[in-house]
Amino acid sequence: MKYIALLLSLIVPSSALVVLAQQREPTPIINIHVSRSVTSVTYLANSGFTPIGLQGTELLPRAKGKALVASKQGVTNIEAEFSKLEPATNFGAAYLTYVLWAISPEGRANNLGEVLLKGNKGKLRTATRLSSFGMILTAEPYFAVTFPSEIVVMENVILPRTRGKIAVIDAKYELLQRGSYEAEELEPVRIEPHVPLELYQARLAAHIARRHQADRYAAASWEKMRSALQNAEDYQRQKGNHRKSVVMSAREAVQMAEDARVISVKRIEEARLADERRLARERQTKTKAETETEARRRANAEARQREEEEARRRAEAARSAAEKREIEAALASARAAKARAEAEAGRLAAESQVQKAKAQEQQAKTEAERARLALDKAERDRQQLRAQLLKQFNRILATRDTDRGLVVTMADILFDTGKFSLRPAAREKLAKLSGILLAHPGLKLEVEGHADNVGSQEYNHRLSDKRAESVRSYLIEQGLSGAIVTAKGFGEMTPVADNTTPQGRQQNRRVELIVSGEVIGAKIGK
Repeated sequence: MKYIALLLSLIVPSSALVVLAQQREPTPIINIHVSRSVTSVTYLANSGFTPIGLQGTELLPRAKGKALVASKQGVTNIEAEFSKLEPATNFGAAYLTYVLWAISPEGRANNLGEVLLKGNKGKLRTATRLSSFGMILTAEPYFAVTFPSEIVVMENVILPRTRGKIAVIDAKYELLQRGSYEAEELEPVRIEPHVPLELYQARLAAHIARRHQADRYAAASWEKMRSALQNAEDYQRQKGNHRKSVVMSAREAVQMAEDARVISVKRIEEARLADERRLARERQTKTKAETETEARRRANAEARQREEEEARRRAEAARSAAEKREIEAALASARAAKARAEAEAGRLAAESQVQKAKAQEQQAKTEAERARLALDKAERDRQQLRAQLLKQFNRILATRDTDRGLVVTMADILFDTGKFSLRPAAREKLAKLSGILLAHPGLKLEVEGHADNVGSQEYNHRLSDKRAESVRSYLIEQGLSGAIVTAKGFGEMTPVADNTTPQGRQQNRRVELIVSGEVIGAKIGK
């Protein structure tokens, strides 16, 4: 198995590393930034705690959270809690933890602290001097980062219960692109229970600082970080319970690694600017010397050119007289040749028109045949896809082919009696159906709910409508677009069996999914 190189061979023994890889010279990382927006809220001072929601982004859509925010005497206190979070390592080997950020309206990011997980939940009590800001949660390599990564998993949202006057603005901010942490292919880190997460963060922080050449441009901070990380590794190897000592030394190493990285980035930029200024001065000196040399060369060249031009004018006058005589003779010959060419061109044009007409006729026949074959193939493809879908659907639920499309029937047993909630078996079958539908763009889905005649028409219609809507909502949760899925209840209006028998009423209590679309064409059979 291929592992991550943390480039710590000079700091700790290879056996203490989480992973190993081939050694290579550290190369500078180019920090590329991408832009994103978040809703920024101005919190009113001395108005008590105000609730605000936290919801998952497209990277972690099931994540949920909330926060209580109170601004008082220049300090804004925040109590946040999160749920349904996944391990940060799921986003790549460069990510070990989550960090909560406050984003000012001007786009500045303020690290509010690390969110440690217990299971899939986490809490954080923190404070900031900002009174107007938005909040985001990002996956990060370690807790002390000073710039958010692009792995934004949660953002704040306004709740109806939010009190006070709130000025909402759209704050744009920059994110550190994922490639800035991952300089080579990295495999997921295997977190061992007996090793504190802070030690993994310290190792990764050292790796990232090394890749930013901190050992070269921030040697003092780098050596302090090495010492702190060595202490943490030593504590970890010792027998007995030294977990607190490991955590303390590791967190110290993380902070020092980030300081070294920031110093290195700044000094690299300063060195680059100094080189640019030096090269600009050298170019200016070189350009000045070249300009003076070029001026002298041009003066000499212009003198020679004037002499050559005079001699050329005298020769040109003699040559023009001879050429005039030759031109007059050539014109006479050209007029004769033109007449012959025009006659030949007329003959060739006539022949060309005949050939062109024949070619156009043949091309029209070829294109017509090609179009016919394409239509035949398209129809066969639609029929083949329809038959394939009918076979696949029937493996999951009873399906029949109709003029309306492929009708998939969900029996009443897939719902709780008299209710519209889906049973686990129904969810499993719908999940399988949605997987098939997602693989074939262009399909449309109509969800229709039906009931027997037991109870009032209004009750039956409402129950069938809610059952159809439950199915539609679950399909959308599985990834189908709401634009292609509709739902409607028909109550007891369209029975398929006799309502006077229990068996007939059970058949009438159903939900039908009608799959249609141009991609499956017309009906192919019963």
